[in-house]
Amino acid sequence: MMPARRLGIFIVALVFGLDQALKLWLLFGVRLAETGPFEVAPFMEIVLAWNRGISYGLFQQDGDLGRWLLVVISFVAAIWLGRWMLRETRRLTVVSLALIVGGALGNGLDRAVYGAVVDFVHLHHGSFSWYIFNIADAAIVVGVAALLYESFRSSSDKPA
Repeated sequence: MMPARRLGIFIVALVFGLDQALKLWLLFGVRLAETGPFEVAPFMEIVLAWNRGISYGLFQQDGDLGRWLLVVISFVAAIWLGRWMLRETRRLTVVSLALIVGGALGNGLDRAVYGAVVDFVHLHHGSFSWYIFNIADAAIVVGVAALLYESFRSSSDKPA
């Protein structure tokens, strides 16, 4: 079995790599900006959305100051959480933190390079439309949910 530290680094690299590879393929391979949205399933389509804010489009930033502030926050959070991850021994905490770090790095790089985060997955059903997100966003949400789950487990349920 892989030691916790190596597992964490592997997951960070996997999330970051998949997130960036898919974004590059959609932007420059499929040329999503020029070709437009396409349906993957009756409830999901691939669209191009530039998110200049944070999760759920909150705190939209139109100027360079806000953009670079979000870049710095993303990378500082990734460094801080990465340090925690590297010292952590509990496997679930390591995996959770790695998901968040990989996602923060992916979205931070988008902001630095493009000025906004590349979002593309749109889930919907009938008139219900969920927000548009990417691999990094999904990894962050799963990581935060897993951290919350672990924090509510009783201490007798937690491995030593």
